[in-house]
Amino acid sequence: MESLHRLYKIGHGPSSSHTMGPENACLYILKTYPNATNIKVTLYGSLALTGKGHLTDVIIINTLKNKKVSIEFNIDQVPKHPNTMVFDLFDDANVLIKSLTILSIGGGEIKIEKEKRKCDFTNVYPFKTFNQIKGYCLTNNISLADFVYRFDNKDIKEYLIKVFETMIETINSGLNEKGELPGGLHVLRKANQLFNSFKEHEGTDIKQIRLVSSYAYAVSEENACGGIVVTAPTCGSSGVLPSVLYYYWKIKHFSIDKIINSLAVAGLIGNIIKTNASISGAYAGCQSEIGSACSMAAAAIAYLLDESIEEIEYASEIALEHHLGLTCDPINGLVQIPCIERNAVAALRAIDAANLARFLNGTRKISFDMVVKTMFETGKDLNKAYKETSIGGLAKNYHTF
Repeated sequence: MESLHRLYKIGHGPSSSHTMGPENACLYILKTYPNATNIKVTLYGSLALTGKGHLTDVIIINTLKNKKVSIEFNIDQVPKHPNTMVFDLFDDANVLIKSLTILSIGGGEIKIEKEKRKCDFTNVYPFKTFNQIKGYCLTNNISLADFVYRFDNKDIKEYLIKVFETMIETINSGLNEKGELPGGLHVLRKANQLFNSFKEHEGTDIKQIRLVSSYAYAVSEENACGGIVVTAPTCGSSGVLPSVLYYYWKIKHFSIDKIINSLAVAGLIGNIIKTNASISGAYAGCQSEIGSACSMAAAAIAYLLDESIEEIEYASEIALEHHLGLTCDPINGLVQIPCIERNAVAALRAIDAANLARFLNGTRKISFDMVVKTMFETGKDLNKAYKETSIGGLAKNYHTF
């Protein structure tokens, strides 16, 4: 498995596959083919169907700002991979230099077909399943956080601190914003309203629901506006993990060191899913984004509550299992409905999963690795209409009322 540097990325929303991936593709083009002055970009699959709503064209034009750029949204041709881009590169004389097919494979990662390039990353972990990792940790009497620090890059803890600082900044920014989100759906920002709606006479449980939800909305609304977020593991699911970590730090007063360790544990869970299944909504549906984020958050909470490795596994399994089959059907291709609300619901579900694992440990019948495998198989079986195309589900049936 790769470093957590590759999982937690800091960048612009609203979609890691539709903005960060195309941005990285454009940066690769600029670096590798500086003589290309005229660039035609053709988008296929999910990128073509939801690229406008996801600001794919905007990020491409902004990144290639010193070039002459044309963009075509090809919704008729079905590609082998749902997030396919073709870059036709021309020189000053309008002679074709190169035609490249680049795939946006999730979490901002790209793959260039039929071209070898030097990797700027390596696999740093010796294992890729939870069962293998659990066995190593139990044998060596170390925690999951210790496992991350033992095998990941030397600066990983410093980087995780930067990641959490970014999460805090995004939450604080989102909580202070009001008004309408861009895109034409006339969706009002709700984070500020949720944050300020708590009444002193209401109980602790209600306060937790309101605050965690407000934090999740804050991040998701910032993401919807193209603001700076952390992929956890994607932009579309970027509100889940920050909301619970911020709550346990700000309200429950857990130490920064403990929070950073829980961020490492959450990253390990996300890395296992990314390596053995998918974190791309266009490939495996929203179960791979919100489901993965909920699983990561549940693991983080279980770690914070000093639950055992077995209990952390159980919490992660519960969280992912009960998102199996979740469709990705963003209305008008915007990361707003149902995406924002799903982040808040998943954050609350992560808290429930961690508590259930603590109460019921020893009774489970399903391993985390089994549910990851099942999620991947389910994702491959999902109808393409429910994989970030906006041609099925809520996107198809939506109408104002």
